[in-house]
Amino acid sequence: MGYLNYVNTKMGANSQISFSRGNTLPLCQLPFGMCAFCPQTEIPENPTWFYNPSKSYIEGIRLTHQPSPWIGDYGPLLFSTSDGKAIDIMSEIIKPSYIKYELKNNTSIEFTPSERGGCFKASGGKLSLHSVHGNTKFEINDKHLYITNDYTKQSDAVGFVQHTVIALEGDYKASAQNDALTVLFDNSICGKVAISYISQEQALLELSRIDSFEKTLENATRLWEKYLSKIEIESKNETQLNVFYSCMYRSFLFPHKAYEIDKDGKAVHYSPFKNEIKSGPRYTDYGFWDTYRTSISLFSLVAREELEEMLEGFLTDYCEGGYLPRWTSLSEVGCMPSTLIDGAIAEAVCQGVGSRDLHKGLLEGMLHHATTPSKIPRYGRKCLDEYLKYGYVPYTKSDESINLSLDFAYGDWCIGKVAESLGEKEIANQYYKRAKSYKKLFDSSRGFFIAKDENGLWRNGFDPFVWGYDYTESSAYQNIFGAPHALDEISEMLGGKDKAIEKLDEIFKTPPIFKHGRYGCEIHEMTEMAKAPEGLGQCAISNQPSFSIPFLYAYYGNKEKSDYYIKKIANECFTTDSYPGDEDNGSMSAWYIFATIGKYPICPGSGKWTETTPLAKFKILEK
Repeated sequence: MGYLNYVNTKMGANSQISFSRGNTLPLCQLPFGMCAFCPQTEIPENPTWFYNPSKSYIEGIRLTHQPSPWIGDYGPLLFSTSDGKAIDIMSEIIKPSYIKYELKNNTSIEFTPSERGGCFKASGGKLSLHSVHGNTKFEINDKHLYITNDYTKQSDAVGFVQHTVIALEGDYKASAQNDALTVLFDNSICGKVAISYISQEQALLELSRIDSFEKTLENATRLWEKYLSKIEIESKNETQLNVFYSCMYRSFLFPHKAYEIDKDGKAVHYSPFKNEIKSGPRYTDYGFWDTYRTSISLFSLVAREELEEMLEGFLTDYCEGGYLPRWTSLSEVGCMPSTLIDGAIAEAVCQGVGSRDLHKGLLEGMLHHATTPSKIPRYGRKCLDEYLKYGYVPYTKSDESINLSLDFAYGDWCIGKVAESLGEKEIANQYYKRAKSYKKLFDSSRGFFIAKDENGLWRNGFDPFVWGYDYTESSAYQNIFGAPHALDEISEMLGGKDKAIEKLDEIFKTPPIFKHGRYGCEIHEMTEMAKAPEGLGQCAISNQPSFSIPFLYAYYGNKEKSDYYIKKIANECFTTDSYPGDEDNGSMSAWYIFATIGKYPICPGSGKWTETTPLAKFKILEK
């Protein structure tokens, strides 16, 4: 079975700032590869939305690292047969392992990826390489083209330089000018490109490891078939197969490897925290607010060795940067609130991924950000002092106080789970006690988590339809069950499991009303909730806080209602071209995969799955 044939790499790419259908890019990349290749249609006013599948032209193929348009790119380089000008497309092929464009100016360009670069071919007599942004320098000698991109803006990485080396086969003439390098040749040319964050010499070493175009394509195809086949589904529905395997593809793109293999075969990496070369693996371009809910659990099923190495890399960030990562793109960007890597670590530990020594190191990092406020806002737990003092974050001290408080409580529970697994009972009991702090913010009479000030008084004028202020990209409705470690206790505070089910009914039956609140305008998550299929109400499945809501019926004993809503969402909100909202590093793709196989990690770190009826027959072929 050729799984690659079912993958649409453009799924989710037809997006814009005001309405997301995924906010994805059609990336030609190896699983977890260091970089990707992607068509660039144009660079509009907002430069991170640089590809639109509705355009009939491209400017070239871009070497990219971009994990999200909200985060941006670093070290990008545009390969063009038209001096970077838009040229109409005659034909295109875009697969995970191969990309090719035939253009109306009688030129063509194609790529296939390796782990830290790839092979390319171009025809038409001219190839130009353009710096997209950053301080770029071009050098030429008899054997290679050298490109250095000094781009320290991304997350304030200290001294970051991407070294790119290109080797071309055949006769050509190369010249460099301003922000471009031009190669002239007869008819066609073939080449290899490799990158390094360490040095030009390391990039040359990586270049030497890249095989011919044909063998590189063969390897990329084989590797993608291996990853896509990790879960096999049986279906007569072609659309279901297309969506499922497109989601499988996207689940294995991030995080990106940020380490390299030296001449002795050892893993080494550039440390953006120290501006030094360090030993060991490192990963980047990943946000835990999104991915702890689904992606890490999927890796624990079908990519366990990769997940263990990722954990080693996350521990590296703690050892070198002082805190475990929150949202990294080369270095720490701290894009979303909280330290939800706690959930990722606890899930890996309870699923038996990683060694005891690795777990000990990770627990140390978890304890550090749970006790030590950071002087730099993008690191650690925001408003930790207030949380430790009051047991919650007062709304008078910070926006998003409810989500900060609930995430800290859940993170504390995760610390307890990891400590317990290591036999640290005293630490475990201390953090299990801290994890009950969510109770201080739940108003049983109104059935919502509601913010308090430092005096313990509820916020005046509470309105469950108001977004922002106390909630992250959501309102009170999407956060009713926002403490995943305390779902039984939440049902008790609501009056029992029957009342919890009634509250779930209320979420789905309440019209998708929203009020702008702190945002002051309609953000895309509001629009997507309002335009969702009829009958989903306040279940804003377009964003991560709502991911578990359809599965909660089954958790509380009503599997039939879970089955109904999960099937409705999977069939009506996911298409071969689009997602219901921001896909975010594989997190929404993993949701669809779990919906299809009928099991969901309702509380990562618990080691338990909530079972629903699978949407297709399936086999998990590799753990």
